[in-house]
Amino acid sequence: MADSLPAASGLPSTRPPRVLAVANQKGGVGKTTTAINLATALAQAGQSVLVIDLDPQGNASTGLGIDRRDRRSGTYAMLVEDAPPRNLILPTQVQNLDIVPADPDLAGAEVELVSLDQREFRLRMALQLLQGSRYAHIVIDCPPSLGLLTLNGLVGAQIVLVPLQCEFFALEGISQLVRTIERVKKNLNPGLSLQGIVLTMFDRRNNLSDLVAADARSFFGERVYQTVIPRNVRISEAPSHGKPVLLYDSRSPGAVAYTQLAQEFLKREGVEAA
Repeated sequence: MADSLPAASGLPSTRPPRVLAVANQKGGVGKTTTAINLATALAQAGQSVLVIDLDPQGNASTGLGIDRRDRRSGTYAMLVEDAPPRNLILPTQVQNLDIVPADPDLAGAEVELVSLDQREFRLRMALQLLQGSRYAHIVIDCPPSLGLLTLNGLVGAQIVLVPLQCEFFALEGISQLVRTIERVKKNLNPGLSLQGIVLTMFDRRNNLSDLVAADARSFFGERVYQTVIPRNVRISEAPSHGKPVLLYDSRSPGAVAYTQLAQEFLKREGVEAA
């Protein structure tokens, strides 16, 4: 079982951070699990990564071991109070991986953002302050909704990764999200693109998983990752220990799958792992 990852370099990245939003308006699809474990696997591959916890539930912060008592200022302060993100970043137990946690006030941000200037662009403006930082990737964990917080995530990102649960109604929900991404691209963020779709909670013993996977690949083609994330008890157990599954049990099928996902992600991005 691995307990540490390669040390982070303090040197600035040679290119601007690549900003990835992990989004799905449906809850329980493995969105936060994918965000924190992909970020961990990227860090393990030698990439400097910053996670932005944009979900008021704060599960990404919990899953990376950030105690609620340490979340005095985070994404709420960044979005609503214009706090510089550099002042809000916390290290995680994963070397090479930092986080701006979800602070307790984030639950009220949806309401407060409505009256603010450039309400859809608050996250983008904050992330611009991180240009020239050491981070190669910024991973945004969006909430399970299509409200202003998710909209900020999509406007602030360059690419979107969508976890797709291998269950019956999954494709209906993802079609709505893809339409939202296209609207955001047309009206607010011309540079946004759907980077990929990740099949999660895949059960090889269940014919339904195969049917959903086949339908997704038929409809979305190469946008669907070859790597699939299996149903795995270790993935479910890891957050209760405040660890990504790659630290909790690095040899489990879930950890191996997320390592493969990171490798496939980097290949799509044209980046060589260290």
